[in-house]
Amino acid sequence: MYAAGAAALLVTAAVLVGRHIQFTRHTLFVHWPPLLAEWDPHVGPGTPAALLLAAAGAAYGPALAARLPWRGLLAAAWASALAWITCLALVDGWRRGIAGRLTSRNEYLRVIGGFADIPAALRDFTHHIVSGSPAPWPAHVAGHPPAATLVFVLLDRTGLRGGGWAGTFCVVVGATGCVAVLVAVRALADETLARRAAPFVVLAPAAVWQGTSADGFFAAVAAWAVALLALALTRPSPWAGAGAGLLFGLTCYLSYGLTLFALIGAAVLVLGRRRPRDRPFPLVPLLAGLAVFPAVFSLAGFDWLDGYRLLTIRYRQGVGGIRPYGYWLWADLACAVLITGPATAAGLGRAGAVLRRRRTGPRARLAVLVCAALLALLVADLSGMSKAETERIWLPFALWLLPACALLPRPRPWLAAQAVLALLLNHLLLTGW
Repeated sequence: MYAAGAAALLVTAAVLVGRHIQFTRHTLFVHWPPLLAEWDPHVGPGTPAALLLAAAGAAYGPALAARLPWRGLLAAAWASALAWITCLALVDGWRRGIAGRLTSRNEYLRVIGGFADIPAALRDFTHHIVSGSPAPWPAHVAGHPPAATLVFVLLDRTGLRGGGWAGTFCVVVGATGCVAVLVAVRALADETLARRAAPFVVLAPAAVWQGTSADGFFAAVAAWAVALLALALTRPSPWAGAGAGLLFGLTCYLSYGLTLFALIGAAVLVLGRRRPRDRPFPLVPLLAGLAVFPAVFSLAGFDWLDGYRLLTIRYRQGVGGIRPYGYWLWADLACAVLITGPATAAGLGRAGAVLRRRRTGPRARLAVLVCAALLALLVADLSGMSKAETERIWLPFALWLLPACALLPRPRPWLAAQAVLALLLNHLLLTGW
């Protein structure tokens, strides 16, 4: 409870101080600090279903998670997350909430025509990152390695053209991230904790930004990389090892910042050491999978390190070079509170207590996992490369903080608080990126 109270104070301070800085100095470049959002109370087509899902999830979610067969729980979790994300997005309507999200001037669909010749576009990719270069990429394209853009280019090539299909793809794939988290928690901690975490992973306030955000899709890819690594360690399986390596490699070419998932991967390696000695970890398949995407993109002519170096220049050229580091260093953490909710803050407090007492067992293993995700988020915060908009950018890390809620003793009130926060954010603010 104390941790949740401290989190609420952090958010309040970020709002009040942020409004003062923005109204007096105009250096935050957000209209409702610390979020990139506008004050716009509204309802929409998704409102009735979102209210119904929130009520049903808070009332029956924990009981269903405890009773359903494991595979049935995973299917129900994905379907519920898909419905929750979609209904929240539709509060803004189909066009503004889904179909138009990825077609704005900073988004990936604006450059589809520039990838008519994919090999040539990859060779030339870094020449358009810095502002002032010939035909510079839009902000989100320049801010990520080319795999992020190629996903939408390939969707277009298969006939799934336009913002509607791109948004639907992000929602459907992004909703699988909760399944990956539950699979990993079960493998590394135990099934009971995974079941307790399930309703919180589904009804997270993060769903407000998962809807049609490419970062929601990135979060799912990274989550499955961790889940497959956990399975490779605890089964073990060479196919899971190869899949984990493949997805970890892809994750690094979707977003530069997601290289920090190496910290979460390291925690999984430590937790997975309890596997039987006569079942060796499939290291070769993991490394083989890990090498695929770096090799493909390097041979195609894209230099990851050079791309990141040029991105840091582009970042300083724009509002990232103006936004005050001193404010965003702690206000970004307030954004993390808003996307993970008060229950997660309380759960992280309990996770810290478990580690301080040096306990062992499933709860301790879960605490290590969520604290590794928190460490990765803090490193991203200190880097200064994520000043503002972290309610979207940090979605991949947020997914791994949510299982901390499994450590809470009375889930229903906390789950209701999570759902209410998501509904308030989505109905009082017009979120964007």
